[in-house]
Amino acid sequence: MDQIFSPAVLVILNWFVTIFFLIIGLFILGLIVVYILDVSQKKNAVLHNYPVVGHFRGIFSTLGEFFRQYFFAMDREEMPFNRAERNWVAHASKKEDVTVAFGSTRSLTPVGTSIFVNCPFPTLESDAAETQPVIIGPYVKNPFTAKSFFNISGMSFGAISKPAVLALSNGARMAGLWMNTGEGGLSPYHLEGGADIVFQIGTAKYGVRNSDGSLNEDKLRDIANHETVRMFEIKFSQGAKPGKGGILPGIKVTSEISKIRGIPQGEDSISPNRHPEVDCVPDILDFIAKIRNVVEKPVGFKCVVGAYGWLEKLCQEIHRRGIESAPDFMTIDSGDGGTGAAPLALMDNVGLPIRESLPMVVDILLKYNLKDRIKIVSSGKLITPAEVAWALCTGADFITSARGFMFSLGCIQAMKCNKNTCPTGITTHNPHLQKGLVPTVKAIRVKNYAEAMIHEVEVIAHSCGVHEPRCLKRFHMRIVQNNGRSLPLNELYPEPDVISEYVS
Repeated sequence: MDQIFSPAVLVILNWFVTIFFLIIGLFILGLIVVYILDVSQKKNAVLHNYPVVGHFRGIFSTLGEFFRQYFFAMDREEMPFNRAERNWVAHASKKEDVTVAFGSTRSLTPVGTSIFVNCPFPTLESDAAETQPVIIGPYVKNPFTAKSFFNISGMSFGAISKPAVLALSNGARMAGLWMNTGEGGLSPYHLEGGADIVFQIGTAKYGVRNSDGSLNEDKLRDIANHETVRMFEIKFSQGAKPGKGGILPGIKVTSEISKIRGIPQGEDSISPNRHPEVDCVPDILDFIAKIRNVVEKPVGFKCVVGAYGWLEKLCQEIHRRGIESAPDFMTIDSGDGGTGAAPLALMDNVGLPIRESLPMVVDILLKYNLKDRIKIVSSGKLITPAEVAWALCTGADFITSARGFMFSLGCIQAMKCNKNTCPTGITTHNPHLQKGLVPTVKAIRVKNYAEAMIHEVEVIAHSCGVHEPRCLKRFHMRIVQNNGRSLPLNELYPEPDVISEYVS
């Protein structure tokens, strides 16, 4: 051996052998320690009965959600968004080919499946019309002329990161969209992008609150003085947790977020489950009037619909006070969850899904002749052209999406939004994890996604024989029933006649 290897090489080999056996020894010692700890503990029966190997159950359970996404789930199986939906957004945001080959992988037979009714004489490109802007808030001093029917839904700075806000605000400006701040207040990064901003007032009144949580009108007025802040949205409830306020874990409450929101740093921030100022239907209009008098811009509200009798009372109260008293818009959210942290009991079980609530709200406004006065914004898992077109057919004036735009930023549905460990940098304030999210790059993808969405919805509209998407009506869509046949949406949800006393 001495003749084959030099003394220096022998020293190195001996060192490696020593290290190798040391590692093996430490590994075995570790297994012995884990074994002793497992058999001596009394909290976990699996670990007690199967020491050491019982830990693999937890490891495999954790890894299972990732492996299912990539290897086992079919393209249309996953929840909350399947691979086909995510891939469409990803390709659209990168300006890649969004066509498919060899037939649809979507089954057209399940109950509730929506099918658009193509026209024998589709709209020619030469006859197509641009979607016209819509004026929101005709009775306020500073109405808002909204250019796009597809916009960015509320995602708070705090729930999402600085680079995510910068990418969304810059992308929104480039695409001509509005961007909702979410309830977390107005950050410099919302303003830096130059997009049209909808400022959301949550139940904690972040950014416009006094120390006791009440509304500070001076702060509200300062927000309204920003030219790009176009509208104000009072959040009564949201899809992830109707009946419960927002939840921001303390690990996400940095010094900057603390200052913007007006809350203690490092502490969990849980909003009240409703606005203390709003105890009944008349209070809704009083609160809207109070805010509108301060900001002199359009004011509306966001809610998840469960009980709905209050909506009829609201319409009656509007007519009693006068048409000017109406909210300028209503955002209807779906009861099946959103981007933020929420109790499973609420996310899974409380609030009507948008497929039921949207036509209900539209019909109530039609019945009371308020549909033209109050613009309807539809939110909740509408991330593909067919879903957006469905909302337009049903009667929505605008559609907003949060998770669709998160996918355009690179979200991989890791389901870690309520942690500070988002691997794509979107919902984390960990500087290391944020480095991969470059705002200038992702802003282009936000713009591409929005433009692809608008174009594809126009394709559906033209196939149905109308000149632009807002001309889509309920008779342009059919819904599959239990017997396997489809019925027109206008037969399932016939538009009501206006109550005679409210006819203009």
